[in-house]
Amino acid sequence: MEMGDPLDFQGVRTTDLGMSISDGISFGSWSRLGGYVSVVANSSAWWLGDWLVYGQERFSNRYRRCIEESALDYQTLRNYAWVARNVPLSRRRYGLSFQHHAEVASLPSDEQTYWLGRALEQKWSRNTLRAQIRAGRKAERPVPSPLLLRLQVPPEHQEAWRRAAQEEGLDIPDWAARELDRAARTAAVAGTGRAALARLGSGESQG
Repeated sequence: MEMGDPLDFQGVRTTDLGMSISDGISFGSWSRLGGYVSVVANSSAWWLGDWLVYGQERFSNRYRRCIEESALDYQTLRNYAWVARNVPLSRRRYGLSFQHHAEVASLPSDEQTYWLGRALEQKWSRNTLRAQIRAGRKAERPVPSPLLLRLQVPPEHQEAWRRAAQEEGLDIPDWAARELDRAARTAAVAGTGRAALARLGSGESQG
């Protein structure tokens, strides 16, 4: 839905605490104003989430200071950014709320597409979608329990990890898990390369 310019709404004044509407506003203007407010309300979480993800990726240390100087709640923004990062724009569905998408944000991409499609088709509420996902999970075969790690980290390393996690807007466990994933992918690529070189060397020796 396209939004009108808020400056077009004559007789309307907005502040951080509310909206004041004059007695002379027409029904058409009042109706358009409602559509504008509805779009802003439904989109603001996405806008904030995408804005924060952009700042995290491109401005590193500086984005955190910008947030701290604003009136925005950091934990709320973190939640918005987590959903925005895990549910890309191409997978988001018109007709479903941000809360619907938050329910599937932790799922693999194919499951996100499936459940969002079902929710849209069946006109499920956020709570119904959550219940359906849980029911679907229970019907699946058991999966291995998550790996739990206990690390003894020297104090000087703890401080370095804490700073690095803060710069990325993450808790230390989330940051450490991400870094371990990166290391695992790097090792896998390196291992593939070594295996290819070994096969090449073997072929040359045979020749």
